[in-house]
Amino acid sequence: MSPLEQALEAKLRERQATGNLRNLTLPGKGTDFFSNDYLGISATGLLHKLVADSFLMATGSTGSRLISGNSAAFETLEATIAAFHKAEAALIFNSGYDANTGLISAIADRHTTILYDELCHASIIDGIRLSLCANKYRFAHNNLDALREKLEQQAAKTGAVLVIVESVYSMDGDMAPLAAIVTLCKQYGAQLIVDEAHATGVFGAHGEGLVNALGLEDDVFARVHTFGKAMGCHGAVVVGSQLLRNYLINFARSFIYTTALPPHSVQLIAGAYQHLASPTFTNQPLHDLIAYFRQRISENNMQGWVDSTSPIQALVIGDNDKSRTLASRLQQQNIHVKAILRPTVPLGSERLRICLHTFNSREEVDELLGVCKKRNIGL
Repeated sequence: MSPLEQALEAKLRERQATGNLRNLTLPGKGTDFFSNDYLGISATGLLHKLVADSFLMATGSTGSRLISGNSAAFETLEATIAAFHKAEAALIFNSGYDANTGLISAIADRHTTILYDELCHASIIDGIRLSLCANKYRFAHNNLDALREKLEQQAAKTGAVLVIVESVYSMDGDMAPLAAIVTLCKQYGAQLIVDEAHATGVFGAHGEGLVNALGLEDDVFARVHTFGKAMGCHGAVVVGSQLLRNYLINFARSFIYTTALPPHSVQLIAGAYQHLASPTFTNQPLHDLIAYFRQRISENNMQGWVDSTSPIQALVIGDNDKSRTLASRLQQQNIHVKAILRPTVPLGSERLRICLHTFNSREEVDELLGVCKKRNIGL
């Protein structure tokens, strides 16, 4: 092997020795408690039914949107999305990762200060790393005093201050205190960016997201909504001002230098928004199931569960091997749950990450919690 290959193999052996080696697995049949398909849109094939009559046969977009990949369908969809989320404008990206890295790296320069929650997603961290920003500081998760302290420290500096949070955090399932964060940002003249990946479709009467549900859309500089979770398709969008959209078209590298989403993806996204906007849409069954899940945890006095009213429910075990063992026992019962291990989560916070869906039944919830209780993990 070459020196490079030897170095790569050594890294893999090191990760295997610590029990952290990642492997791809194929999902089998069973109860889904691990996907992000919160509303069941993907599982039910709903979008194909919605767009079946008009589904395009085109398979490629042929280029970036600045060359040959743009279309009237793209522009119409972005106007629809902006109106849905009560924003001035919207710009679609190929994924949530592309949206976060493109947005943050484009708007932050060497004079910018970025303050971000310590549990922000890797795409946010990488967007910060890709920016020219030298003044970047994380603050304790959902800790308003820590954020206030960081804002006070930056008060005398010139340049823009960005505060970046998620509305619903992907590993703990808890929510940011957005109203209080907005108040702090106003007090110190900071601009707020909110990643709504796990709130889209879930919060708000029509799944508009937590920012809209709280009526804070005019107080947030930019929001990122992704389509690969509750929306049941693929891609993401940044919503904000028309100025921001124009700027990203010119400076967001993950938008400029990539082939656009293909026409059928654009149609599926449009179908997902059509579904959310429908007068018959409701996400209440999902919230009813979440409430039942929390009720059963409380009734059984089960410890170790992170407090969450979102579809993401985390059982913190604090050990890689024990987390894997419990996940394996659940999978033996055809209950699909994944163990989340370090380095994805910090040492001591290894866990099971449970995702609830509208298609899960109360009986399935009871079965899941019964296995956890029987194995004396989470008690």
